[in-house]
Amino acid sequence: MPVYPVNLQLTGRHCAVVGGGSVAERKVGSLLAAKAQVAVISPDLTPELRRLQAAGRIVHVAEAYRFGMLQQFFIVICATNRTEVNRAAAEEAKQAGALVNVVDDAELSDFTVPAQVVRGDLLLTVSTGGKSPGISRLLREELAGRYGAEYGLYLDLVAALRDRVKEGLDRPKDREVFWRQAFDQEILALLKQGKVKEAEEKIEHAAGCSGIKS
Repeated sequence: MPVYPVNLQLTGRHCAVVGGGSVAERKVGSLLAAKAQVAVISPDLTPELRRLQAAGRIVHVAEAYRFGMLQQFFIVICATNRTEVNRAAAEEAKQAGALVNVVDDAELSDFTVPAQVVRGDLLLTVSTGGKSPGISRLLREELAGRYGAEYGLYLDLVAALRDRVKEGLDRPKDREVFWRQAFDQEILALLKQGKVKEAEEKIEHAAGCSGIKS
């Protein structure tokens, strides 16, 4: 099935997870990482979900799902171990206008959640459209080994330069050349070794050579 890949901004959005087991726990973790406001609908919770509820990180609706519970959410994830419950929750959520993910049925879902590698603000994702979670996991592991924490550090360093580059280089072509010069394996190697100051100096040197004022 063809899909349209997007990165959703969920800060402050109301999202629901139907189910309180280990799969639901993983989904809740991802939503919280995106700063969503999360409600978990389930009579029982895993110990970690209970900890999150006690800490005020999630709202716990301590009941089994029933019709009428899913009228105010932006995203609903159906993660119980009962197919009929997931299907009923998905149908209600869709009627209410929510985006729906059913963990055991990609055909019922509006979206699937890809395997992820996160390095600061760098997000790498892998999806097989639900056809092979094993291949997604293998590729994610390969990406995790290839792209280390230094890539996230690099993004932090160059983010501080963006406004200066725009002001100092009028032509898009000149900016493209600069960013190519500022991104090289030596800088990444320095960051991987924890030599942040040296890496920053190399980036600043590239900026100076391009006529960008400090």
